[in-house]
Amino acid sequence: MKSLLKIVLIGLLGMLSQTMYAQELSCTVSINTDQIQVNEQRGATQIYNEIQSVLQEFMNNRRWTNDNFLPEEKIKCSLNIIITRASASGDYEANARFQVIRPVYGTTYETVILNYIDKSFNFKYLSGTPLYYNDNNYTDNLTHLLAFYSYVALTFDYDTFSKFGGDKYAQKLLNVVNLAQNAGGSWAPSTDVRSRYFLAENLLNQQLLPIREGYYNYHRLALDNFGSNPVEARKQITAYLNTIKQANANKPGQLLSRLIFEAKSPELINIYTDAPSEERKKVSALLSSLDPLNSDQYRKLAK
Repeated sequence: MKSLLKIVLIGLLGMLSQTMYAQELSCTVSINTDQIQVNEQRGATQIYNEIQSVLQEFMNNRRWTNDNFLPEEKIKCSLNIIITRASASGDYEANARFQVIRPVYGTTYETVILNYIDKSFNFKYLSGTPLYYNDNNYTDNLTHLLAFYSYVALTFDYDTFSKFGGDKYAQKLLNVVNLAQNAGGSWAPSTDVRSRYFLAENLLNQQLLPIREGYYNYHRLALDNFGSNPVEARKQITAYLNTIKQANANKPGQLLSRLIFEAKSPELINIYTDAPSEERKKVSALLSSLDPLNSDQYRKLAK
């Protein structure tokens, strides 16, 4: 009887631990069909709802690491899929935007750490099809896309809490890309520096490691302490901007620095708005040189 009671108690404790800890991601998936033809949408609301639900459950219900996450520690991200073409055989062509968000310590503010556009989020899905994924084998484009973005979220998030904390997930990310290269497109080396291949490559490129190291400095040392010491936080961020400048000189045209400004441009302007005039002028020139597309906004800091 005591043995049976012990077994029951162990089972209950196991169930309790499962409820206390959760998977790593809290990812919101959305499907937009505005760009496809009316005849491709007619009667298809159910399948798009199914795709949204299946993809979201796959990313959120799978364990991607061996770490335990409390529900409030889950990594917030979003995957917005814009379908541009659909066929009756279940082939979909789409673009996607993947965004990863991080809380800032001691505040209600959330900072965007990645805002990535994928122009070839193409996949096949038939109603009722289960999704199977294995880290060691290529199965299909859809599951590899979802694994890719799950490991992207983990890499970027972990890097902001410790120096190169996302290294093991960057390695897994590269493995996903290598397994999928025969599928071509954004998986394979090409002239498109914004491809999934180059995102994975950049994260492990030795010349660009200072940029990744700076994710920790920017977020953990600067943003997390901005409320208590904004002057020191701005110094940390300015130093990081100069690190990016050097990385650009060492490897022109790389993707990582572009992604920083696509995620951080409005935030950087807010950070320096209350800085002394001379500091704003110097940073305005530095930001304009690093991110010419937003130079008009940065120039306002110098006024």
